[in-house]
Amino acid sequence: MKHRILAPLAACLFVLAGGLHAAEPRLKLNEQGYFEAPGLDVTVFADIYPDGHQTGVTVIQHGERVAANGDLRLEPSPGQWSPVPAGVGKPSVDAATGTVTQALRYPDESKDRKGFNPIEYPDLAFGYRVAVTPLDGYAFKVAVHLDRPLPPEWEGRVGFNFELFPTDLFGKSWLMDGAAGIFPRQANGPFKDDHGQLIAAPLAAGRSLVVAPENPLQRLRIESHSGRLELLDGRGNMSNGWYVVREITRPGATEDAVSWVITPNVDPDWRYAPVVQVSQVGYRPGQAKTVVIEQDRRDTRADPLVLYRLTADGPREVARYAPRPWGRFLRYHYLTANLDALSEPGMYELSYRGRRTHAFRIAEDVYDRGVWQPTLEYFLPAQMCHMKVVENYRTWHGLDHQDDARMARPGVHFDGYDQGADTLTRFRPGDRVPGLTSGGWHDAGDYDLRIESQMGTIWLLAKMVEEFGLDYDATTIDQAGKQAQLLRPDGDNDAIQQIEHGLLSVLGGYKALGRTYRGIIEPTLAQYTLLGDVTTQTDGLDYDPTLKPGTRTATASSIADDRWVFTEDNPDRELRTAGGLAAAARVLRTARPAMAAEALAAAVDLHARAIDRASDVGAKVFALSELARSTDDAAYVARLVAMKQEIVAHIDKAGPALAVALPLIKDAQFLREVDAAVAAHQAKLAEDATRTPYGVPYVPYIWGAGWDIQKFGVDQYFFRKAWPQHTPDTLQMEALNFVLGVHPGNNTESFASGVGAQSATVAYGTNRVDWGYIPGGVISGTALIRPDLPELKVWPYFWQQREYVIGGGAENFMFLALAAAQRERNR
Repeated sequence: MKHRILAPLAACLFVLAGGLHAAEPRLKLNEQGYFEAPGLDVTVFADIYPDGHQTGVTVIQHGERVAANGDLRLEPSPGQWSPVPAGVGKPSVDAATGTVTQALRYPDESKDRKGFNPIEYPDLAFGYRVAVTPLDGYAFKVAVHLDRPLPPEWEGRVGFNFELFPTDLFGKSWLMDGAAGIFPRQANGPFKDDHGQLIAAPLAAGRSLVVAPENPLQRLRIESHSGRLELLDGRGNMSNGWYVVREITRPGATEDAVSWVITPNVDPDWRYAPVVQVSQVGYRPGQAKTVVIEQDRRDTRADPLVLYRLTADGPREVARYAPRPWGRFLRYHYLTANLDALSEPGMYELSYRGRRTHAFRIAEDVYDRGVWQPTLEYFLPAQMCHMKVVENYRTWHGLDHQDDARMARPGVHFDGYDQGADTLTRFRPGDRVPGLTSGGWHDAGDYDLRIESQMGTIWLLAKMVEEFGLDYDATTIDQAGKQAQLLRPDGDNDAIQQIEHGLLSVLGGYKALGRTYRGIIEPTLAQYTLLGDVTTQTDGLDYDPTLKPGTRTATASSIADDRWVFTEDNPDRELRTAGGLAAAARVLRTARPAMAAEALAAAVDLHARAIDRASDVGAKVFALSELARSTDDAAYVARLVAMKQEIVAHIDKAGPALAVALPLIKDAQFLREVDAAVAAHQAKLAEDATRTPYGVPYVPYIWGAGWDIQKFGVDQYFFRKAWPQHTPDTLQMEALNFVLGVHPGNNTESFASGVGAQSATVAYGTNRVDWGYIPGGVISGTALIRPDLPELKVWPYFWQQREYVIGGGAENFMFLALAAAQRERNR
């Protein structure tokens, strides 16, 4: 008993006598530039995307990013187009204290009313520093130092915001001084005006906040040493907001204008649980089958991987594999296991250290139902613009945008469109442009029509018809009645009908404008951020400025809500359009001969106007190759041969586009030099593939790399088609497996919604507000939280992880799945 009393007493006396901390800081700065301890990481402005809750002071607790975007903001609950600061240089490190400091300033001049997604900044300019210092144990201090006091009119308005990720906190509790509560599933009132911003009133205010006290893996304490904390629900004014902990800077202060101590609870024995990554769909018997195991980097032990066959009597062990160490990638240690010998058809699951995976299938027809089909059955119809779309009892959306479109006004639009003073057409700004009320698909999670998205979809569908004989009918599409009915065949090939639908928009714009449009989009941010019924985005009536306010006729109204159509002079994009139109013309010749002729004529015209002004080698080769194939005109082939040096120098971009025209080229020297360039390129890709355990390049920028990897896989298909002697199918198939679940991180769901055992059933689509999904849509996928955390969170507002797009995402996946089925069947 004596020793039990004296030991803690001695420790207390040591602290009191020496003024020293009883515990050393556990957080240490690692070689990656962030603070690290077992079970905890703290990054300081390691990332670049505050618009997406992805920078500032960030906490990764027990492997999960729980808080981010710790920084000074001008609003209590900022949104996507709210002012953000600019970093000044890279973070600096004080070796004596271990403090990491980032200098920043307002405004960010690169975004102030310019660039993509321009931001309107107030008349306020100031600089500051955010400093993070490790303290006792797992605690760390966050201090904000202003270069000079804020102007009096901005006192009480600028504050330090620290955002808490919502999904993992729903239903968990919080404690704030003497108050307590639950993190709500949805934003609730009452509301208040905070310097012009209407926000949900704080859930609580005080000096000390404890987050999720009931969960030792989530518990986190925030203490203010400078003022009062407020716990806000950012969803009260922005649907995609997070919970926000905020403190206003001290009036007149510079040093320690805000000073917090943040103490995450940490289990020092915590280890990242191994994750077995295997296709959510399965494999054909003869297909390569590499399973990836992701482990804590301190955990390098390889245990047996057990394969079970699912029988009527339950799982039965049929094989054991010895995983091979692959090594360190990102923040984890990786192992791989080769299951190529598994060829007996059936349902299987894997077990590693007692944890079972989802079930997957081995069968020759594994891709023949419910894999690529949902994209054509659900996603493309649901995205159709200028149509009513129904499915049994459900209406996906009503007939929309029958008031398209008016000529855009000059200037930079909030979504990046830039209309020049010269519209390049006969129309003046504000004029009605006819021919734009049919066809097209809503792009991404919003409702605009970008030319590259429309043409990307058209081209990929055309190539699927051409390469694989795609002929599938599950949808009734009535262009005259402007209605699509899902799961109701009408005897017509859905792929052909969808190509026709896309061309109605593109050719409609071409005929009216004398060129292709850049895009069609709503004029106001309030319309752009619509979540819900797209038919409410505009009133469907043509705007008539001569009508009295609040009046309407049968065809017109006084409300200027009609979408705008933008134009541009972009020869590279015009060539991409020309190539897509030429490909579409080939596959429509029998089913839609008049539209095929119109598409080809437009392709020839666009090419003639753009080819001598274009700079993108890939775009030039793409247009020339598709036109050569569609017209049999030797002049296009001759021009390709004349581009030999450019093609060889840019074979990565030119090669896939050249594949379609290669059989038409007879120049032996051209063929030899291009062949050598392809061989060198494929050798480099094979070497690059060894740098990740996934066999494909994983280099995300902001958005998840899923779309880029799918595009990479499609390119590999065309390399293999033209140069099979240099191009194995390995990279193409690994790209498909990556999308279907063999990707980094602890969320191994299929990026293709509704495809596979576990898939992205929460997505950034047009129904994201309902935490819903559209079958066959393909999300952007696992993002990289810099410097080394792969992340795929369940949150419908993460466009950089869960957004759908038209013109690449879903259609490239569909192409790869069809290619996998075709390849195996023809072995």
